[in-house]
Amino acid sequence: MKNGMQKFLLIVAIGSFALGGCASTMQYGDAGSAKPISTEFGSSDLQQIAETTVDSMLIFPPMVELTASRRPVVSVDKVKNKTMQHIDTESITDSIRAKLIRSGKFRFIDRTTDEQTIEELKTQQDSGLVDKKTAVQFGQQIGAEFLLTSNFSEIRQKVGSTTDVYYKFTMSLKNLKTGILEWSDEKEIRKVFTRGTFGG
Repeated sequence: MKNGMQKFLLIVAIGSFALGGCASTMQYGDAGSAKPISTEFGSSDLQQIAETTVDSMLIFPPMVELTASRRPVVSVDKVKNKTMQHIDTESITDSIRAKLIRSGKFRFIDRTTDEQTIEELKTQQDSGLVDKKTAVQFGQQIGAEFLLTSNFSEIRQKVGSTTDVYYKFTMSLKNLKTGILEWSDEKEIRKVFTRGTFGG
């Protein structure tokens, strides 16, 4: 009986150890890490794009001169995704806009909330709930002086066990009054993945 109980306890202990060894783990990672884990577009790529392109725009001499005494009004168009991947381009757009706003050099018009804005103005004008003296009138918003546009593309090649992915992000600032392209730059990212083989 004693030997049987010892065997049972031993089996339970081994089983518990095996289950513990297979348990999943969760931990915080570094949001600023630039170490790629795949050839797909990732968070580190997003950070590189936002930082590089915005910094380029802020130090461009004509932009420095333009923003020295005032904050031009800019409308940011959603990034156009020309890759084969499903990428949250709104997140890229938000990161670029947020970094530019934090610079204190520009003011922005957010066209993504126009529908909500129109509904709010209608409520203020027509519902009878808002004091007419404080209700915002239609046609009072400031027009944008510049339009910021971006394109995101990729070229993917695969030879044997190696996958080579080249990303290019292009951002441009257009003067809406003159039609002149005031600034443009691009950020390139290349990722090369080689699949390992047994014994290699």
